[in-house]
Amino acid sequence: MSDLTRLSAAELASLVAKREVSAVEVATAHLDRIDAVDERVHAFLHVDREGALAAAAAVDRGEITGPLAGVPIAVKDVVTTKGVPTTAASKILEGWKPPYDATIVERLKAAGMPILGKTNMDEFAMGSSTEYSAYGPTNNPWDLGRIPGGSGGGSAAALAAYEAPLAIGTDTGGSIRQPGAVTGTVGAKPTYGGTSRYGLIAFSSSLDTPGPCGRTVEDTALLHAVIAGHDPRDSTSIPQPVPDVVAAARLGATGDLTGVKLGLVKEFAGDGSEPGVVAAFRESLEALVKLGAEVVEVSCPNFQYALPAYYLIAPSECSSNLARFDGVRYGLRSGDDGSRSLEEVMSLTRDEGFGPEVKRRIILGTYALSSGYYDAYYGQAQKVRTLITRDFQAAFEQVDVLVSPTTPFVAFPFGSRTGDPYQMYLADLFTIPTNLYGGPAISVPCGLSEGLPVGFQIMAPTMADDRMYRVAAALESAVGTFTPPAL
Repeated sequence: MSDLTRLSAAELASLVAKREVSAVEVATAHLDRIDAVDERVHAFLHVDREGALAAAAAVDRGEITGPLAGVPIAVKDVVTTKGVPTTAASKILEGWKPPYDATIVERLKAAGMPILGKTNMDEFAMGSSTEYSAYGPTNNPWDLGRIPGGSGGGSAAALAAYEAPLAIGTDTGGSIRQPGAVTGTVGAKPTYGGTSRYGLIAFSSSLDTPGPCGRTVEDTALLHAVIAGHDPRDSTSIPQPVPDVVAAARLGATGDLTGVKLGLVKEFAGDGSEPGVVAAFRESLEALVKLGAEVVEVSCPNFQYALPAYYLIAPSECSSNLARFDGVRYGLRSGDDGSRSLEEVMSLTRDEGFGPEVKRRIILGTYALSSGYYDAYYGQAQKVRTLITRDFQAAFEQVDVLVSPTTPFVAFPFGSRTGDPYQMYLADLFTIPTNLYGGPAISVPCGLSEGLPVGFQIMAPTMADDRMYRVAAALESAVGTFTPPAL
């Protein structure tokens, strides 16, 4: 038997279903891999060995069956998991164990997927490098001196380091796709409302989207099918059937894109992108044309305003959502020695519990929502959001999907952008428009630049998640997958 940690999720599921290997063996192999390499990678904040092995044993007893039964998974630490520490990588929630599972976690458990543990991230999902975790950064398995992307760098790094075959991320402005791009893995943001936010620690409620992460497009689609679908506990959940993303991925893997129109976004034509990223993207575009696709240049003139609009909308919603962390009901409580007022305790708790990026965004958002500025900032940003949505709708009248690089650059060295927040925010330049629109998008590895992975982004209309999987799988069939250096 080959190293179980190197197999795809689809291969592992097949072996477990045929009883050629036990789910406990699969879980143990990945837990042992975590023990061997995570001290260097730091993808995990908490490893649940006991829980993972117990879930695997239930699959071996025949209690649970399904397409991914027995396949272990890592879960971003912003998704509540009953009885397991869930901190959002923040000191303010250190040691908190939720009394309930998020809907996505319920679905993972019902599918027989052992949860290996909780992965590191930028605090409260605010960041593009996983340098803003209160518990230290995650290292990119391609180069341990570089960032693994953010905010979901832990989930992506766990995949690239072969610590988990699948992972859960969340995408507010690119936090699944951008880590996927810089770690050479696959990351998909479903249609907003296509996956439940119930049990997700909220950052920006109108943008947050949980989604699947994998090493292959088929694996990512299989996980997407498990976690997606209507949830009455989430008021934004879409009461419609999930598109057959697995069938679409398998169709794309045949390498035939005859009749598919790809929209090349004029406004993403390479300005500000590293030459190596542009070269890898162009080569991949040519590969898709050879598979039968047609490339049409489309203009989305309002995309240039997406970044500033996002950094008004997201901080405003963050300011509101994070008001609940006040030291009163749960989590950290500082300075409560009996001599201070409740307001002073709240202030001390938030000062001690929140990191610098979270504080920055709370201040930005509070200012944008303040009396006299609401219409000028938050209100205007929402109008820009409408214009961006119209750009997408007009583009999709001409083409089936839109394509662009996922990020303008490859993984950068630690500390190289933390001193300039704007340079950090540019990591999400190509991913943010989709979040403002609400449609699905996926990042798939398309090549290397300076020995580091480059991501290719495919954007589709709302509730047409299957389209992006078809094109992504076709690209994967043409360019293959990418393996990082051995750790």
